[in-house]
Amino acid sequence: MVRDCGAWVNLVAHTLKKRLNAKLADLGITGVQSHVMHYILAHCADGPVYQRDVEVAFDLSRSTTTGILHLLERKELIRREGVRQDGRLKSLVPTGRAFELQAEVQACMREIEAEMTRGVSPEERRQFLDTLSRMYQNLSG
Repeated sequence: MVRDCGAWVNLVAHTLKKRLNAKLADLGITGVQSHVMHYILAHCADGPVYQRDVEVAFDLSRSTTTGILHLLERKELIRREGVRQDGRLKSLVPTGRAFELQAEVQACMREIEAEMTRGVSPEERRQFLDTLSRMYQNLSG
């Protein structure tokens, strides 16, 4: 069966998501939740992180982002703190538990990345990333 680019991207994304979710299941977190948690951890040192930042970074709808953040709150990985300048805004703050899980989550991601790129040369990887980036820009613009 011949697959077009979209079918291959969809198949790889689905397989990657399943593999990541299976690896992270023992930690009680999904792949999407781990990516959002990682984003908050990586950016909170630079200043407050808000829900809108997550929406933009991952190109997610408001309702999808709300659901992910509620789950991260229930799992005590983040908490929302009010902002002095605007009572409507809440910054997303990682908890100690998020910092504890960070190393394990990153190790899982590195394992999967290594598995996925096994046998792929650095030049092939660079070209692949360039091509995917161009495809994303084509669809986003």
